[in-house]
Amino acid sequence: MDLVFATHNHNKIKEITPLLPQSIRLLSLDDIGCTEEIEETENTLEGNAALKATYVAQNYHYACFADDTGLMVDALNGDPGIFSARYAGSQKSAEDNMNKLLRNLGDVEQRKAHFKTVIALQIDGALHLFEGIVTGEILREKKGTEGFGYDPLFKPDGYTKTFAELPMSEKNKISHRARALEKLILFLESYSTNNKS
Repeated sequence: MDLVFATHNHNKIKEITPLLPQSIRLLSLDDIGCTEEIEETENTLEGNAALKATYVAQNYHYACFADDTGLMVDALNGDPGIFSARYAGSQKSAEDNMNKLLRNLGDVEQRKAHFKTVIALQIDGALHLFEGIVTGEILREKKGTEGFGYDPLFKPDGYTKTFAELPMSEKNKISHRARALEKLILFLESYSTNNKS
């Protein structure tokens, strides 16, 4: 089946494609000719993911899923949260965002944080939500060159390396997005089985 992932971010497409069953053909917004940037105007991850998936389903008539991800840092009262991608401004620069995070944390000892991804699936007029969380801590300096976003600063619990030091194959086993996606895939497999004519 054709399924749209409501993103222009090719890093996300690259990360998710190997995780999907072969029966699903993943399409990006570019693939369906959707060139507009869908504004995230809700105040929750769930709301933003649902907004994007619903927009594509209504305007382009594809089954669609969208995600929204936030990095929540305990010492910053959950910031950057829903503003993670544009924490340091509308330029959405990962370097600027990481530098601002390090500045705001300063010498704080307690650096616990978690990534949370919410995936919203809009299919046959119904909305379904799937959540993935991974806990860890924010380091005092960037380490590693893999991944994207805050990966060079985030060390998941139980690991000695940051997300940016882990190979993509390893990160894909434990990441917040992978955990939410796993729930989505289980749903799609069940959905596909139950809707065979």
